[in-house]
Amino acid sequence: MLGLFNTLGGKIETFSPVNEGVVNMFSCGPSVYQKSHIGNFRTFLFEDVLIRYLEYLGYETKRGMNLTDIEDKALKEAENRKISVKLLTDQNIEEFIEEMKRLKMKIPDYLPRASESVDRAVEIIEKLLELKIAYWYRGNVYFDALKFPGFGKLYGLDMTRWPEKKRRFHRDTYPGMQWNLGDFILWHGYKGGDKVFWDTRIGRGRPSWNIQDPSMISKHFNGTLSTYCGGIDNLFRHHDYTLAILESIRPYPVARFWLHCHHLYINGQKMSKRKGNIYYTDILIEKGYSVNEVRFFLIYCHYRERLNYSEKIMSSTRSKLRDFLNRVCEIEKRADEKTAFHGKISKRIKEVFTEKMDNDMNVRESFDGLHDILSRIKVEEIKPAEASGIIKTLKEVDEVLRVVF
Repeated sequence: MLGLFNTLGGKIETFSPVNEGVVNMFSCGPSVYQKSHIGNFRTFLFEDVLIRYLEYLGYETKRGMNLTDIEDKALKEAENRKISVKLLTDQNIEEFIEEMKRLKMKIPDYLPRASESVDRAVEIIEKLLELKIAYWYRGNVYFDALKFPGFGKLYGLDMTRWPEKKRRFHRDTYPGMQWNLGDFILWHGYKGGDKVFWDTRIGRGRPSWNIQDPSMISKHFNGTLSTYCGGIDNLFRHHDYTLAILESIRPYPVARFWLHCHHLYINGQKMSKRKGNIYYTDILIEKGYSVNEVRFFLIYCHYRERLNYSEKIMSSTRSKLRDFLNRVCEIEKRADEKTAFHGKISKRIKEVFTEKMDNDMNVRESFDGLHDILSRIKVEEIKPAEASGIIKTLKEVDEVLRVVF
């Protein structure tokens, strides 16, 4: 039985989808004001392995991933580059999709853009205003966090810290891994000189980042999601905002399981423009690593553990994969293409793979278990039909990992 660490509750729970046999999954996609770096792809690849493993287990899947193409950062970046926000984000979205394909990721069934979900955002805001959970202030709309019972329950926010005096936070996003203890913005009312805005039933303006995910989720999924995924940074403000908004207007939970992937560091430090240590897939490929090796490095660590990139660690990880591939090649040479017999080794491969993956998606232990099995095989002693069975089983497993064949 697959066990997953559910952030909501803080423990490993036996996975079961909301609808039998079907997994509806939503994940926080990129903010497309800039190119996605390998830290972003570490999270996206964890989600890719998860969706592939669920399919390996026999589930039908439907997945959505949002594309944040209207926010403060995008407006500022477009202004700095003297191009339109649409041109900026279109270019980055196109590059992001190509990058997903290059890294052998399954393209989500839905890739909604925030700019295409404004009407839905307005509908949600209207409902929140009607319920008096949201309110107008100086031309903007804010969510009154104290009107939602259990606010901050996903993170486990200590509400005793909440200030007595009313506070409002006006920006889409704030730097750092901390909480804004106050009401958060839902709608940026039009101000003279604004270049990006919509004329809507609630007036001229644009939806804030906080309302965009709820608008895109509800556009494609009715009912509780089986899984909602994202990076661990989303645990600060963002996912609790989404949860509070949607559970204020719908009589059911947003998701049964919430999963969060930890950060990737570079030589022990967080990536930042100031430090000049932001790495992209292109950089690793220019260093001589293959696409498979990049993918393997980014998935070869438990998703809830911090992953650190250094030349030494990257080189060591590549060596492990190459050693594994060499063993596969030896077995493949022994195989008989016409027949395939699934003997004890094939069965053991499946057992070890599922045993470790069922333990909260432990890719590292799963791969190491397979590596150990292959290293013990005396290739010259196995029959061609059994070798074929081993290769066939490894190909099935690799539909999840996508780093071998």
